[in-house]
This record gives sequence, structure tokens and C-alpha cells, in this order.
Amino acid sequence: MRRNPMKNVLTAFAATLTLAAPAMAEGDAAKGEKEFKKCRACHSIVDDAGEAIVKGGKTGPNLYGVVGRVAGSEEFKYGGGLADAAAAEFVWTEEALAAYTMDAKKWLTDNGYSSQTKMTFKLKKGSEDVAAYLASVAE
Repeated sequence: MRRNPMKNVLTAFAATLTLAAPAMAEGDAAKGEKEFKKCRACHSIVDDAGEAIVKGGKTGPNLYGVVGRVAGSEEFKYGGGLADAAAAEFVWTEEALAAYTMDAKKWLTDNGYSSQTKMTFKLKKGSEDVAAYLASVAE
């Protein structure tokens, strides 16, 4: 039986890509609640009845119900990137929100929107946990 060296190279290359790809595992809402403390400087979580779940800053939009809502649709003056996302009716998922909080400008440009954003903070770790927490508070 003759071996195909190109097949071996392609298999090895595919395996390397799989291992090198960032894992977007499901987040842990309990860990995300603790991580959200970093976000409170700019964001609060206030439910539809006006009850503060998390008191925080007002330099960013209220994040209650953000997962499942059209990006840039909360009453707030957004940068051009999220205004573009709102015009395209992009709906936040946990995965998209986790990627956005890791690097907002990169996420915006990678998705074809203007890189203009007011979000300057980057969550270096725990973004999937914060996204899971935000999804859990509005259930």
C-alpha cells in the first residue's frame, strides 16, 4: 500500500489549526458575575421595571437583556461601529458578545462594521463567563 505524503501534511496542518484556534467554550455565569465587577465602571444592569440588578456607571449602555437584542438598540449614543451593527439588525449572541468584549475594534472590523467604538476596555480573560452572566440575568 502506497502512502500519500500530501495527505499526511494536510492532516497535520488541519490538526494544528484546530489546536491553535481559540476555544469559545460555554461560559460560567457565576464566574461572570464576579468578572462583571470590571464592567461596572461604565455599565449597569437595570431590569425593565427599573430595578437595579447591578449598580454601575452610565458611560456605557444598560446591559440588561443585551444577549438576544439588536446591537446598538438600547437608548445610548453609540460609536459608528455599533450604529452600523444596529442598522444591519445584528443580534447579540453570547459568543459574539464574548468576542466583542475581548477586542471591540477588532470584532467590529472583522464583522464589516466601522471600527469606531466607545468601548476601550478589553477583557483579557473571562469574556465568555461575562457573556453567560449577562444572558442569565435577563432570563
